[in-house]
Amino acid sequence: MSTQQTGTPTSAPIDISIAHSPDSDDAFMFYGLATGKVRVPGYRFNHTLCDIETLNRRAQSEAFFDVTAISFHAYPYLQDNYTLMGCGGSVGEGYGPMIVSNKKLALDDLTKIKIAVPGAMTTAYLALKIFNPAIETVTVPFDQIIPQILAGNFDAGLIIHEGQLTYSASGLYKILDLGVWWRETQGLVLPLGGNAVRRSLGAESLKIVTKAVRDSIQHGLDHREQALEYAMQFARDLDSRLANRFVSMYVNERTLDYGADGLKAIHKLLDLGYEKGIIPIAPKVDFVD
Repeated sequence: MSTQQTGTPTSAPIDISIAHSPDSDDAFMFYGLATGKVRVPGYRFNHTLCDIETLNRRAQSEAFFDVTAISFHAYPYLQDNYTLMGCGGSVGEGYGPMIVSNKKLALDDLTKIKIAVPGAMTTAYLALKIFNPAIETVTVPFDQIIPQILAGNFDAGLIIHEGQLTYSASGLYKILDLGVWWRETQGLVLPLGGNAVRRSLGAESLKIVTKAVRDSIQHGLDHREQALEYAMQFARDLDSRLANRFVSMYVNERTLDYGADGLKAIHKLLDLGYEKGIIPIAPKVDFVD
């Protein structure tokens, strides 16, 4: 059954471009919209799948997509053209990006090696630099970090996405979970990524499109089995059990609404990044009502 929403039907639908990562959690989130289970009169949604670091860069250079998944670290760089949706976020509830290694390392050892990271605009990178700005990094595509460690090209890497559940099967050791560290030091969840929406759509469309995304998330949660089946095609190296676990980590009630503590965590993360000189632009965080 389709979910109908308030909109103004027109003879020519308004095309809305949506970009997100080709990951099982994002696929689950957008299942309703991508499959037409959630519809909005007068609007048509077109989906593009792309890795998160590329989306971060594209959104900075121009308003490339109407709605785009981004790392929160990237938001200050594109805040003039985009605002944030109050839904669709990936939040680590005491877990998050991890530093893993092919050997047991002490935290002090991390400043003696170069660490493979999935991109300088990712929130994982921001959290790492807040943890210790002296750590040297090299950017490696996120899905190549574990293979590069196993090949001996790096002693350690900062992993995101499904690697958080599969690293141990590759014989790697967890050195630091940044989500655990953030909770212990800040007493907050770790906000990793969210959905940004182009300001120039105008107030009415901003609200309608945001509601469509929230309805899509709710549809996935309400029709979990079907949404998981759809998401499995994007579940790199995960069986159905692990895919279900991964989706549960990053698509849940907090994805529908960050909550007061979640919003506080977003502000805290970006403010700390700015105060420490990691982000050169003062963040001005705002959300679609």
